[in-house]
Amino acid sequence: MSTEKILRAKIFSSEKPAEEQFSRFEKFIKKHYGDSAVLEWVYDETLEDGFRLEAGDDVYDWSREGRLRQLSEVLSSVDTEDSERVIPMLKDAVGKWTPKALPEEIGTVLTVGDGVATVRGLSKCEYGEILLFSGGVRGMVQSIQEGVIGCMLFDDDGEVSSGSKVRRTKMSAGVPVGEGFIGRVTDALGVPIDGKGEIEPSDHRPIESPAPPIAARQPVNKPLKTGLLAIDAMFPIGRGQRELIIGDRQTGKTAIAVDAILNQKGEDVICIYVAIGQKASSVRRLVKVLEDEGAMSYTTVILASASDSAPMQYIAPYVGCTMGEYFMKQGKDVLIIYDDLSKHAVAYRSLSLVLGRSPGREAYPGDVFYLHSRLLERSAHLSAEKGGGSMTALPVVETLAGNVSAYIPTNIISITDGQIFLDTSLFRSGQRPAVNVGLSVSRVGGDAMTPCLKSAAGSLRLELAQYREMKVFTQFSNYVDEEIQKNLRFGEVLMSILKQEQYRPYAEWEQAVILTAAISHSLDSLPEEHFEETLRAMCRGFEMSRPDVIERIKTGAKMSDEDKEAIEAYAKAGEYVERV
Repeated sequence: MSTEKILRAKIFSSEKPAEEQFSRFEKFIKKHYGDSAVLEWVYDETLEDGFRLEAGDDVYDWSREGRLRQLSEVLSSVDTEDSERVIPMLKDAVGKWTPKALPEEIGTVLTVGDGVATVRGLSKCEYGEILLFSGGVRGMVQSIQEGVIGCMLFDDDGEVSSGSKVRRTKMSAGVPVGEGFIGRVTDALGVPIDGKGEIEPSDHRPIESPAPPIAARQPVNKPLKTGLLAIDAMFPIGRGQRELIIGDRQTGKTAIAVDAILNQKGEDVICIYVAIGQKASSVRRLVKVLEDEGAMSYTTVILASASDSAPMQYIAPYVGCTMGEYFMKQGKDVLIIYDDLSKHAVAYRSLSLVLGRSPGREAYPGDVFYLHSRLLERSAHLSAEKGGGSMTALPVVETLAGNVSAYIPTNIISITDGQIFLDTSLFRSGQRPAVNVGLSVSRVGGDAMTPCLKSAAGSLRLELAQYREMKVFTQFSNYVDEEIQKNLRFGEVLMSILKQEQYRPYAEWEQAVILTAAISHSLDSLPEEHFEETLRAMCRGFEMSRPDVIERIKTGAKMSDEDKEAIEAYAKAGEYVERV
């Protein structure tokens, strides 16, 4: 007994085809779909001019609507930038156009809701392909099962209903990129939302692309300065590095990212800030800060707010990464901030559960690690043969009660090249930025520091480690001798120099002067009141009195003993204290 599946094709029209026409249709069906294929005619009063032939998932649309759609696609491919020749080119395109009965794959919506649609048919579609729903709604394939496709929707799903038709585009998801996006605020699909008009893109790139191979990379050894003494002196970040910013809610994670953006002024670095699941009002305030500080001239902000759908929050970081790759492959340096990937993972979990995927640990799907690894591994410092550009990633992750062993934090820690851990107790005690020196690390380390700053920082981390241990041992002691008190005071001074007001980054030469003075015990006698302002006054005063030393420091070369002695002498003199 034969088990061959019989394909039943249908031809729709308002008039029954003549026998000769029907016979030609039958020959066409059997030629392309096998001798066992069966054709039947179905009356459709809406097809007054033409016909529609459906064979499995393939649709041959020879109706008036189908031919007009073909013509529209031909006209949309005409280059309209040359305004003087646009009309002749359109006439030429129309003159050469011949309508063709080409097969299209058409599917049917089964269910829709929560930004996700399930579709029957489209057996040949691919993962990540863009589908076109009724009303112009776009979606991207996220799940392929036997007979059913799961698709997330980027537009309002109110236009989509059960039974509506879906067309393949045979195109992967992409986004416009280019210089025009610098200084602008867009949504997760690159559409401007700042009221400053349309953006003219320079190119169009797929949002999913492979990470640069090892042979196309070079070592990370050029610093990306954040302007924050606590980071640049102990956990330096190199161009092309991936450094995680992690901590509980309201501990200053975004503040560090914004300070890093502000410090790129004049550094020829393009910044991209991707806000995922945040309040739109918070992002508006952040953009206002960037505008006031003159940083929007080299920054792009991409917003997928908390009120946006899960698909928009899911796709936002990949869109930001694609925009950054455009500049990186032109040989430019890029800083991209994903704020934050905890909410990104939650959005992906929501999509996956609606799509019916099996939940794993903490209800996340099994591929949640790949979700972030394929994003972060696209950051790199390209080799000179590839242009020498770089993309530095600062992903942000939120913890609960400092639990860094939770699923998403541990995943991203294992992907990145180090982490800056922000401690809630330090933040509440006034230590801001609240960087926990013991738990933070940069795996690039001194390779991303200039010789000047490396020689100035010296034994800073070791001194702070000794201070933490001494403080623990003495906090319950009734008697502390004078030597220990002196060492505790020195540790407090070191912690104080790491305190820094938001939006006020230090230049590298200022960091070198402050570190040299502090580690030499030249600041031990300074009053605790207005400590940061005293440090800034010291830097200004030393710059005026010894500009020759400052010029040598700015070259980035290792500091000489004579220059260090000059800084120590000026710091101990304390004349600058009176100016505060």
